[in-house]
Amino acid sequence: MHYNTKYVGLDVSKNKIAVAVADEGRSSARYVGKIDYTLEAIRKCIKKLGEPEQLHFCYEAGPTGYGLYRILTGMDMTCEVVAPSLIPQKPGSRIKTDKRDALNLATLLRAGELTPIYVPTEDDEALRDLVRAREDVKEDELRAKHRLSKFLLRHDIKEPAGTKRWTLKYWEWLRQLTFSRAASRVTFQEYVQQLREYQHRLERLEETIKEEAEHGVHAPLIQKLMTLRGIAVLTATSLVAEISTFARFVHPGGFMSYIGLVPSEGSSGDTRKQGAITKTGNRHIRRQLIEAAWSYRHKPTIGRELAKRQKGHSSNILSISWKAQHRLHKKYCRLMARGKESGKAITAVARELAGFIWAIAREPDDKKNEAML
Repeated sequence: MHYNTKYVGLDVSKNKIAVAVADEGRSSARYVGKIDYTLEAIRKCIKKLGEPEQLHFCYEAGPTGYGLYRILTGMDMTCEVVAPSLIPQKPGSRIKTDKRDALNLATLLRAGELTPIYVPTEDDEALRDLVRAREDVKEDELRAKHRLSKFLLRHDIKEPAGTKRWTLKYWEWLRQLTFSRAASRVTFQEYVQQLREYQHRLERLEETIKEEAEHGVHAPLIQKLMTLRGIAVLTATSLVAEISTFARFVHPGGFMSYIGLVPSEGSSGDTRKQGAITKTGNRHIRRQLIEAAWSYRHKPTIGRELAKRQKGHSSNILSISWKAQHRLHKKYCRLMARGKESGKAITAVARELAGFIWAIAREPDDKKNEAML
């Protein structure tokens, strides 16, 4: 039986869902109304809209997460979660309501103008939440360090010469500090205690991340990525948590574009002009890769830690890792010799590093077969 597709736009908030439908053809989308964000209300709305085979849903990715997507797909419905930044907007439109957003989504879905995002599985999402929680605490730790150091600066207290900040020697010096005023003493103690709490939280989160890297669902992929120089357990787990599966990208250029490391471009006619990187897509991965790229300033070598991480992996993967060291180091040296700023050179290295990450992630790593060769 042939069904006419109904394109359903959903504007999702914490407690309500605005629903609009666009039928096949060129007729205007119609507003259905708002429903409660409950399983019962969603089922009742679907029953009113039509047969499951003819319904095609979409909604914007946002703070409500992927719960609605999983509800709809669990009912064998077709549903897409779309990227908010890539939704076409009418210039001059200054009115934004839930009703208008739902109508706009339904119309654009029918026209094929929306870009769906990859929806992670619940295991993927749990790992991503863990990694991002660690990032949040790391930022909190940095702020706490700044508060403490600025407090000491205001009181003209400087660490002894030759003492590096946040080392064991520095902490021992902090413990010996005294203040004549009770208010200053309590403030100092609270700043120190807050910093210690953040560091303890970091230790707990990083321990859990290491367990996931060794025994979790994505452990094999994480272990493969760790064969690359500059990508240890935290970076590799972060990459896998954000990407979930590299099968999403049929070509390394797609991965580079996804993390915003490709140059922007404004070309017209015979003129081709490229600018700074786009910085679109996933900023978490972009930051991790730029940090990892600094390792390739140094000459190719396999140190003790890297050798430990590479142990047991196939020769193909190790060959890619070694090739990455040579190629990326040469690229960095070549760009620096041409007078490029170190930051720009490292960004270029990070872009090519993304290509090697993609290659290793897509490379089979059958350790049993390798052992038989």
